[in-house]
Amino acid sequence: MMRAAILDATLYDTVKNDTTATIQAFKAVLVASIATGLGWGVSIVIEDGFAWLTWGLLLGIVLAISTWVLWSFITYIIGTRVFRKHDTAATYRELLRTTGFANSPATIGVFIFIPFVGWLMIPITFIWTLVAGVIAVRQTLAFSTWRAVGTYLVGWIIYVLVIVTPALVLFTIGKLA
Repeated sequence: MMRAAILDATLYDTVKNDTTATIQAFKAVLVASIATGLGWGVSIVIEDGFAWLTWGLLLGIVLAISTWVLWSFITYIIGTRVFRKHDTAATYRELLRTTGFANSPATIGVFIFIPFVGWLMIPITFIWTLVAGVIAVRQTLAFSTWRAVGTYLVGWIIYVLVIVTPALVLFTIGKLA
């Protein structure tokens, strides 16, 4: 996870080719999501009381794992169908592994609760994880950096439109009811 967080491109090559690293990638997502969930949970505890800690933790874990699986799948389809090059030969599991490790920077989400500066963790985590994801896509699909950026961003836009927006609408409707 440290090598992923410092954006070591050789790690992504290693993980891509290591068929046993899928569980490690899952653990990286789990650790990052627990850290972020704790950060959100503690910030909610400070605002609304202790009962919300569990909610923040569970929400962080579920969102991180589902985001990882869905976004990596969408990115795989975009990368192997839309932005495909003649030598693109990656499998979904390879991209799943590398993008799992790309979630490593999200561990700093544990600091979200810190007054006055915790909110900075949100954009820092997002950008850092996005950069790690681009490197994961670049290394896995043997793309140029710009092709990887395009693939990852198109995947993210589709993910937001298809998954996040309806979820937010349903959440808002639920809050209004």
